[in-house]
Parts: sequence; C-alpha cells; structure tokens
Amino acid sequence: MRNISTVAVVGLGYIGLPTAAILATNGLQVIGVDVNQRTVDAVNEGRVPFVEPDLGIHVAGAVSNGSLKASTATPAADAFIVAVPTPFKEDHTADLSYIEAAARGIAPVLQGGELIILESTSPPRATHHLADYLIHLRPDLSLDGSGGKPAIMLAHCPERVLPGKVMIELVTNDRIVGGITPEAAEMARDLYATFCQGQILITDAVTAEMAKLVENSYRDVNIAFANELSVISDKLNIDVWELIRLANHHPRVNILQPGPGVGGHCIAVDPWFIVAAAPDEARLIRTAREVNDAKPGWVYNKVIKELATLPINIELSVLGLAFKANIDDLRESPAIEIAARLANGLPGRRINIAEPHVDQLPAQLAEYSNVALTSIEDSVCRSGVVVVLVDHDQVKALPAELLSGKCIIDTRGAVDA
Repeated sequence: MRNISTVAVVGLGYIGLPTAAILATNGLQVIGVDVNQRTVDAVNEGRVPFVEPDLGIHVAGAVSNGSLKASTATPAADAFIVAVPTPFKEDHTADLSYIEAAARGIAPVLQGGELIILESTSPPRATHHLADYLIHLRPDLSLDGSGGKPAIMLAHCPERVLPGKVMIELVTNDRIVGGITPEAAEMARDLYATFCQGQILITDAVTAEMAKLVENSYRDVNIAFANELSVISDKLNIDVWELIRLANHHPRVNILQPGPGVGGHCIAVDPWFIVAAAPDEARLIRTAREVNDAKPGWVYNKVIKELATLPINIELSVLGLAFKANIDDLRESPAIEIAARLANGLPGRRINIAEPHVDQLPAQLAEYSNVALTSIEDSVCRSGVVVVLVDHDQVKALPAELLSGKCIIDTRGAVDA
C-alpha cells in the first residue's frame, strides 16, 4: 500500500477544515479544497471563517509552517478526504450531488494506489456509490486490482464530533473505519492513527455508514421524548424542567432536555436516511423525526397566542438563531424556522433578534422589514415578550431584573424570571 504524505481534504466546512488542520499539525502536507473562494482565501491567510474554539490556532500554525494551504482546484495527493454536505431532498432521500461533484474533481488526478475516504454523513451504500462513480469516470482504474488495472482504495470514516469541542474530540473520540476492501480499511486506519488517540474500529463501509446514522437517530428518539414531554407538560400546566429533574433522580432514568426542535447537520438529517432505506420498518425513528420537526410550529403557535391580546407596539425579542449554544452554526436550525414564521406572521410588529455569534441576519430573515439584529440586552430591553430559542452563555447570564415584568417563553430552561 502507498505511504501517505500528502492529503487533499475536499470541503473546508465545520468538519473538513478541522480535519485538514489536525492532519497538517501532525506531520502531513495538506491541501484543503473548497468551491468558495472566500473560504480558500481565509485559510491561506491563516484565518477561520466560522466559530470553533482552538481551530484558529491550528490553522494559523499549519499555514505559517507551510503544511496547510487551500485551493479551489483538487490537486494530486496520496489520500483524499471528502467532507462535503449531504442534505436531504424534499422526499427525505439523500442528495449525493455534492459527493459526485467532489468525485469529478478527484477523478482526473488519480493514478492508482490512492486512498479516498468519505467522511460526509451518508446513507447506506453511499461509499459504494462514490466508488462506482469514480470508476465510471476512470474506467482505467479498479477497486481491487482486477483486470490488471491499478486499484484505488475507498473507505468511510464518519465524523462524530461535537460543535464547540471539535478540536478536542477529533483527537480523543473513537473512530469507526469501514472499507470497501480490507486493504482500504487498513490504509484509512493508518491515516487516522496519525492523530487519533481513541480506538479505531474497523468494519465494512455500509456498517460504518449505518453506525453514524444509528448514533444520531438514538439521540433524536430521546430528544423527541423530551420534546413531547414539554408539550404534554404545558397542557397540564406542569414545569417540564422540574419534572425532568425529579424523574432523573431515578437511577436508571436520564431524560434529555427539551428545546424548540432539533437542528444541525446530523441529528436533524441522518434519521431520514434510515427511514428512506427501510420505510416500512423504521416506524419509531420516523415518529421521532415527526415529533421534533413539529416542535417549531408548536413554539410559533404559543408565541402567537401570547401576543394575541397585546398592542401592536409591544415588541418581540427572539434570543438565539444557532442550532445549539455558543456556536455560529445555523444549519437546519429550528430557531431560524421559528423566527422566520414569526416575521411572516407578525408583519406589523417589530422583532428584535439577538444572535451574538453572527454579524448579519441569514437570508431567511433578511427580507423582512420588521426584523432587526441587535444585542441581547437591547433586544430584551425593547421588548415586552421574550422568546428564548438558544441557551447561549450570554442568554443564561441575563439578570433577573432585566427580564422582570416581561412575558417569557423559554424553550430551553435557560433563564430565571
């Protein structure tokens, strides 16, 4: 098998750039590839175009010593890591067009012997699809050396890190590596061993794909239970936060915390890939998705009910747009969905949105004239109704006197008022 000294990481987003940086700081020459010229320019200047603790130090150091650079073109390399989006379509099947686009960039530079790893969270057999697509583009190559053609090695290694702790968990978490062939799995294991201190567990590619989907579906089902409890508790006039705290004193009970829905690039998406693969059998997983997808509508209706009797000059505060606390990641965020529905449903009422980790409104909200991005303190001070959608540290630190006398709708149990 080929020794790996150069790695091309295709996709410099929330997973690709940290992976590129950690490889570059562990002795490999890394070229990051992205279609966004501004992202490429930022990396080549040693800057990180999003919020992730400690990533900036790694990127700046690797760029300054010459072990990391970025480009819009895919170069020749010993190994390729594909870390591009895999969103779902309207029918909840996976959109593999980004993976195929990455393959079209990789195929022309292959010579045989290279390792291609799909890190993107993917439905079962997506790695085989990538392999078949590459061979379609390069019929002079093979997956196993058959016909005397040079072989390329295909493997799947799903990311399993927590935003906000990516640079720690990249190193400490166990990894699952699934190869289309045993040789591909071993080659991928050796690459990740350059920085991973956790166990590296080898399996086949389809099982590795399914493992990531199962991990996130497990979380989704448990969050759905908490979210359903919050709806039931509201109907029964019970404090759901106290209810969960008391129930969790049972030694074998650990109920998660409810919220306004489920967002992010994993938990809100991955369960649908299982449902699409086995629609008749994945009944619980489908129901959990439906429960969590319905929660933003429930929050919207609750806010509208509270505002129904208030004068139009009473302003509304919306705290948080990210899909979780203390990051700037807005992907699949239920908070954005709720804010957009409020902006559309309350055209005459000013909505003061506070998201401390962004400096401009996302496109879904920028079109509304009744929406303004402001600071947390200003948003609360101006408004008679406060809706907490994200439990950022700055939100949890709000003094009780600032919230006093206001109508509080807290979907995160973040404030004392």
